Amino acid sequence: MALPETIVALLVLNAGSSSLKFRLFAPDSLDELAGGTIEDLDIDGHAGAFAALRTQLQRDAAETPVTAIAHRVVHGGDRYAGPVVIDAAVEAAIAALSPLAPLHNPASLAVIRVARDAFPAVPQLAVFDTAFHQTLPDHAWRYAVAEEISRRGVRRHGFHGISHADVARRAAEFLGRDNLKLVSLHLGQGASAAAIDSGRCIDTSMGLTPLEGLVMGTRSGDLDPALIFHLVREHAMPLPKVEALLTRESGLKGLCGSGDMREILGRLAAGDDSARLALDLYCYRIRKYIGAYSAALGGIDALAFTAGVGENAPEVRARACAGLAHLGVRIDPDRNRLARGDISPIHAGDSTVAVLVIRANEEFEIARQVRELVDTAVSQRNEP
Repeated sequence: MALPETIVALLVLNAGSSSLKFRLFAPDSLDELAGGTIEDLDIDGHAGAFAALRTQLQRDAAETPVTAIAHRVVHGGDRYAGPVVIDAAVEAAIAALSPLAPLHNPASLAVIRVARDAFPAVPQLAVFDTAFHQTLPDHAWRYAVAEEISRRGVRRHGFHGISHADVARRAAEFLGRDNLKLVSLHLGQGASAAAIDSGRCIDTSMGLTPLEGLVMGTRSGDLDPALIFHLVREHAMPLPKVEALLTRESGLKGLCGSGDMREILGRLAAGDDSARLALDLYCYRIRKYIGAYSAALGGIDALAFTAGVGENAPEVRARACAGLAHLGVRIDPDRNRLARGDISPIHAGDSTVAVLVIRANEEFEIARQVRELVDTAVSQRNEP
């Protein structure tokens, strides 16, 4: 199905394993017309969530017809470097990559299908989290494995790309610099870092799957891959159990029994030693990546925190930046504590690196990319 010449209203859908976020945009202005989040999906799953979404749209934007639908899709492999119109081949690719993103791609497919049933004449598009990382140089995306393995798609793909792209664009606009050397930190239940040079990603912490990199809520992040062999051989642990352990029972939850940073910070204040260890390890891993990406970029101009933990946990930001004065990173305790709004600078007056807290807005970035795609398509159609 081709893109229309004009989009009256673009519905952006962001499907999680147990939630569905939606925003309705006017593409020309990118003004938000309606939106919400449906959480704790019931037995009807994403079909029920979509029905609730339609009810809310009919209440809040009944006079605005949906003429295009865009979906956040986590894993697109190395096939897609930008938004694409969803057809049978794109659906098949999303399904084929589901084993590498089992909590995300199946949810996106479910919502794509119920949206098509509800709006059969409306074109749907996919915007991939992996697309932003297609600019990684060979030495950053390649794993040190045999060529025949690499050719099968075993490589660093990276994730949270929509968020990192949004942060890179907004940080550059805020600071008035196109040639920004930026380390972007998306810290939520999932967490990743990206090294971004003049808007192009040159390295990122997540890899073939969203398991690699920083410590996360329930995911381990970086570890010795031989740990898997050890658990299988020495502890007779079946591979499915190993996978469940590393993705659902590790990270902060494995360290202290909880993957919720708010609970961990509360326990820390009460003197809980396991919460202290979890926070120390979490922030230490972030500092290591900041240092590594400063080296990869040849120095940094800015550091940005986004997503649930990045935006709402001043203690995490302070600990993550502690000891980085040699890189030029100094934060102001009061500005850090009081950070609010879409973009808040929290660096001290003598910091040579700008430190920003940027409110995540993946849905807006998806809408912006789709508008850019439509504008390009219309321009090409009108060429003599």
